[in-house]
Amino acid sequence: MKKILPIVCMALLVFSCKKSGKNQPKPDVVPGKAALVSPAAASVCLEGVVVSEKVSTINFSWTSAKNADSYEVVIKNLKTGDEISKPAASTELAVNLDRNTPYSWYVVSKSLSSTQTVSSDIRKFYTAAAEAVSYAPFPADNLQPETGGNISTANGKITLSWVGEDADNDIKDYDIYFGTSPQTLQLLKSGHTGNSITDVPVTPGTTYYWKVLVRDSKNNTSVSTVHNFKVN
Repeated sequence: MKKILPIVCMALLVFSCKKSGKNQPKPDVVPGKAALVSPAAASVCLEGVVVSEKVSTINFSWTSAKNADSYEVVIKNLKTGDEISKPAASTELAVNLDRNTPYSWYVVSKSLSSTQTVSSDIRKFYTAAAEAVSYAPFPADNLQPETGGNISTANGKITLSWVGEDADNDIKDYDIYFGTSPQTLQLLKSGHTGNSITDVPVTPGTTYYWKVLVRDSKNNTSVSTVHNFKVN
């Protein structure tokens, strides 16, 4: 009887281990990052089908992302700031968009085996107009200091920087507006040809607001959203 007891205990232990193994949660398989294919970056998009004088169907495509079961395409109207999201089961999607309008887009990869999602890089493009035109620049983005940020200054001065893009590749210059109220921004620099301004005087404990106007060689313009940051 003494010899039988250890054998029974070992059998129960093995059974218990096997049973608990079956109840182990499935691994969290995070999807990969999709690479955007079309529309091309900073392009005038001529593809698609003309629906009307004001609307065209634009075809979006991207590479398959590892471990991704589905995707979400996020498209932003850079004129109005309106954003739409469209689900996609494959790596292609056709969407009706306003003509002669700047947009940005990116793709979110999703997996049934994970709650985590992964976003692609962001691209900008212009939908083609009904006839040949000179396209306005894309609104400036990647404004630094980033909006909502807190920055420190040792000498009471900071640097402002931004990124400008244009489908016609003919950006001429920038006007930078700056101030302590979004309603009363003052022109800090007019006709600036670089992508940054150094030695901008600031006061610690103050929140600042600013925006950038982009101008091309045809005098077409676009304006960024108003960004803000606080100086510590």
